[in-house]
Amino acid sequence: MKTAFFNGSLLVGHDWRQDTALLVSDGVIEGTCQETDIPDGYELEDLKGGRLLPGFIDTQVNGGGGMMLNDAKSVEDIATIAAAHRKFGTTAMLPTLITDSWEKMERVAALIREAIAEGMPGILGIHFEGPYLNPARKGVHDAAHIRDIEERFVDLVTAGDLGQVLVTLAPEKVPHDIIRKLTAKGVHVSAGHSTASFEEMQAAMEAGLTGVTHLYNAMPPMESRAPGLIGAALNFSECYCGFINDGHHVHPATLKAAIAAKGVDHMMLVTDAMSTVGTEETRLTLGGTEITLKDGRLTTPNGTLAGSALDMAAAVRHAVNLLDLRLEYAVQMATESPAAFLGLTSSHGRIAPGYRADLVLMDAKMRVQKSWITGQ
Repeated sequence: MKTAFFNGSLLVGHDWRQDTALLVSDGVIEGTCQETDIPDGYELEDLKGGRLLPGFIDTQVNGGGGMMLNDAKSVEDIATIAAAHRKFGTTAMLPTLITDSWEKMERVAALIREAIAEGMPGILGIHFEGPYLNPARKGVHDAAHIRDIEERFVDLVTAGDLGQVLVTLAPEKVPHDIIRKLTAKGVHVSAGHSTASFEEMQAAMEAGLTGVTHLYNAMPPMESRAPGLIGAALNFSECYCGFINDGHHVHPATLKAAIAAKGVDHMMLVTDAMSTVGTEETRLTLGGTEITLKDGRLTTPNGTLAGSALDMAAAVRHAVNLLDLRLEYAVQMATESPAAFLGLTSSHGRIAPGYRADLVLMDAKMRVQKSWITGQ
């Protein structure tokens, strides 16, 4: 199938191209041409003056469409989460399992394995957020399931049948040889829910850790003589930092400081979304704890933030409106940066020849109008 996208603004790198058609063949971007030179044999997709961007990549999606990954019992439940976020421009994601029992981890891994095997649109792999965390910074994670790293977990996530695998752990709680084993087999390791010192983070990064999960949240603040996890994340240029840009988790000025330190190429927009995204629901339950949505915040009864009600389109808008970034740089943090973190720089995150035709169309108010995964 061949499609020509026309009558819009195309974001190519950091440049907007007008009067330019995007040519897609069998789900892959062929290139561009003048709108007056579209070859014969292409179906025409009228963008109606909108902005065509690379599809958004979200590395932290706990749920959506009324479903939490922790509660998923069928591959259709995985599809429900993906469909809820696709409405907001997310064309690739890592469904995220919050700290739970080993039986739950195996069950959800089996569902992701099935989704990957059947080529479910939008599913890149899986993110295990925990259970190998520091209870002192557990947030909403169930302390009853937080535990020491298990060798069987290494076997589970390095089998090669789960797609892209991301593991969030507390580096001060996990031996460096385990981090080396994971990263040597292609698993992406990120620090989170941790009290790691600067030195402990440095050692973990030398062992292969490359990311930080929801920067600033569930970790001690950076101090003058104790830079800690945050200081390490900002100092080491190769470390990628996800952050929740909902206006509640982190003050915009604090995020601006991190972006100034690292640049947009190593900062990633994530949603940390819960099941309410894509629904009118205002309540959910996680591990027996009731979580309530009010004024855009999801909290437990004691006021602890519990994930977010954020979607990627809103995260991009907030990057423009709260962080004073140009749209093309906001989009980079939702596309190229997570693609680079996951090692997908030759296939995802850009509008360029040879890349997957994962695309999103936004209007002048940065609202999603349509999305395509491999041109569909």
